[in-house]
Amino acid sequence: MISLLVVIGVFTLAVFIFLQQSSFGAAPSGARLERVKRSPQYIDGAFANQSETPTFTGGGTFFSVMYNFLFTKYERKLPDFVLPSIKRDLGGNPSDKPELTWFGHSSYLLQVNGLNILVDPVFSGRTSPVSWAGTKAFDGADVYKAEDMPRIDVMLISHDHYDHLDYETILKLKDRVGLFVTSLGVGAHLEYWGVPADKIKELDWWETADLNPGMSITAAPARHFSGRGIIRNKTLWSSFVFKTGNYNFYLGGDSGYDKHFAKIGAEYGPFDLAILEDGQYNAFWANIHMMPEETAQVAVELRAKVLMPVHWGKFALATHDWDEPIARVLKKAASLKLKVITPMIGEQVILDSVMPQSHWWAKPKN
Repeated sequence: MISLLVVIGVFTLAVFIFLQQSSFGAAPSGARLERVKRSPQYIDGAFANQSETPTFTGGGTFFSVMYNFLFTKYERKLPDFVLPSIKRDLGGNPSDKPELTWFGHSSYLLQVNGLNILVDPVFSGRTSPVSWAGTKAFDGADVYKAEDMPRIDVMLISHDHYDHLDYETILKLKDRVGLFVTSLGVGAHLEYWGVPADKIKELDWWETADLNPGMSITAAPARHFSGRGIIRNKTLWSSFVFKTGNYNFYLGGDSGYDKHFAKIGAEYGPFDLAILEDGQYNAFWANIHMMPEETAQVAVELRAKVLMPVHWGKFALATHDWDEPIARVLKKAASLKLKVITPMIGEQVILDSVMPQSHWWAKPKN
């Protein structure tokens, strides 16, 4: 019995020490916590989705899902070749029309009306609180680093998961960012990491941040969750409506399918481009990540002219084939007569002008 208590004590101490690392961030406190508590989304001490959202579906449990992910061999979870990419100088003069560069997964740069807007950047090579463990980027998918970014006018962070909010990337870029726009409560992490409070704008759902005359970002609902440590849902998760001049964008973040998409489409659409998650799904967590067919359907509900699928092509955070998300969403989009763009990492997209649609993920023939 004494030996068992010693083992439990040592393990508990080790976990406590591990959780003290700066990369885990900080919980909202003080005036920020008081604002969080006033949010309509904050219920009984935690943020909640609009619909009831059990974390696991299809009979999954935390332990069965972890065992399935860690110990089951899947032949095509990773690509077996170096992914093609285009390395470009991003600091030049952007097009008169909105320009976009995808960095894999959910990271991309929007260049609009002279502003550089960087969304959910992850350039450290792993989705993890530590540099020595966690899911690694695919070969060829990590050609861009934080040092390759131009000055960033706005960094937009959808929520605080490691594959969207990367500690090392924030440290490297924070002094070159004019304004951080993020979901309510996430500013606690940023301020803890050295971002001045006056450079952080946190939004609750339906709140708007004006960037320039005629340019704004509005936070909108998503169906997901948050958390970087043991405790979940102390910060909010969001999608965003980005309006600029003659163009209207929907920036989806992570979300399971729900009623909010049709509402956003009716009230804020139509959208010139919807950037939606397509990947890292599983029947065991179908409430918090969409299946590819739902991604295509959501673009229709949003009244989007064009869909760009993201959240794939860089990290294996689920057990499906690495290229299955794009194959399935394209098949469904074809049946809906929906236009989809599929740029490779680093390839230039210019709205209404340069709209890549190649199947670059197909394995090269020897």
